[in-house]
Amino acid sequence: MSAIVVAWRGAVGEAAKIPAFIRRDWLVMLSYRAAFVSDLVTIAIQAVLFSFIERLIDPATMPAYDGTRAGYLEFALLGVIVSLVTGLMLSRVATAVRQEQMIGTFESLLSTPTRPTTVQAGSVAFDLLFIPLRMGLLLVAVAFTFSLHFHAGGVLPALVVLAGYVPFVWGLGLMSAGAMVTFRRGAGLLGAGVGALGIISGAFFPLALLPDWLQAIAEANPVAIAIETVRETLIGGGGWSAIPGEAALLVPASIAALAGGVLAFRAALARERRKGTLGLYRCGPPARATCGAMAANAGA
Repeated sequence: MSAIVVAWRGAVGEAAKIPAFIRRDWLVMLSYRAAFVSDLVTIAIQAVLFSFIERLIDPATMPAYDGTRAGYLEFALLGVIVSLVTGLMLSRVATAVRQEQMIGTFESLLSTPTRPTTVQAGSVAFDLLFIPLRMGLLLVAVAFTFSLHFHAGGVLPALVVLAGYVPFVWGLGLMSAGAMVTFRRGAGLLGAGVGALGIISGAFFPLALLPDWLQAIAEANPVAIAIETVRETLIGGGGWSAIPGEAALLVPASIAALAGGVLAFRAALARERRKGTLGLYRCGPPARATCGAMAANAGA
C-alpha cells in the first residue's frame, strides 16, 4: 500500500508542474501576438477562397453524410481545421524539444527531478488546450458568417473523436522529437510526412476522387478517419452512432503511435546521455567530435 501511495503522490507532484509550463507558453504567446493573429487571418482567407471555389463545383458531386449532402465550404472548412490542428500540434510537439535546446533549458530541465514524461506533456499542454479552442471559435464565426449548416448535437461527439485522435499526433511528434534530439534536424522529414498524410486525408477533396489503391490506404489513415468522422457528426448529424465503427480503427492507431513515440523519445535521451552529447544541441552526429573538442577547450 505504501508503494501505491508513494507512486500516487509522485504522479500528483509531477502533474502539479504542468501549469508552470502552460503559464510560460501563455506569456510567450502574448509576446508574439502577430503570429497568433496571422494564423486566424490565414484560415479566414482560406474560408473566403473556398466560398468562391464552391460556386464552381456541382453540388451533386459532393459526398453525403447520413443523407445530408455536404456543401463544399462546409466540407473543406472541417478538413482545413482538422488538418491545421494536426499540423500545428505535430509541429509543436516535434519542435518543443528543439526550442528548449536552442534557448539552453533542455538539459537543465532534465537535470531537475522532473520526469521526461512531464517535460513532454508540459511542452505541449498549452497547445492541447488552446489550439482546439481557437479553431472551434473560428469555426463558429465562419459558420455564422457564411450561414453554414452544422448540427449542434454533433459538437460533443466530434470533440470526443478529436480527443481520441490527439494521441496519434502526439506520438508522431514524439518520434520526430527523438530524431531531433539525435540528429538536431527533422523539420524537413516532418513536413514531408504531414504532406503525405494530408494528401490522402480528404481534407480538400472527396476521397472518391483518389485512385482505388490510394483510397484503400486512406481508409486506414487516422487523419482521414478523424476528418470523415467529424464530418459525419457535424454535417450529417450522425452523433454518437458515427463513433464506434471509426473508433475501432482510430484508437488502436493512436495507442500504437503514442507508445512508439514515447519509446523513441526515451531511447534518444538514453543514447545521448550514454554518449555524453545531450548538451551539444548545435551539432549533428558528423560534427560532434569537433564540437566536443571545442566544448572541452572552452571549459579548460
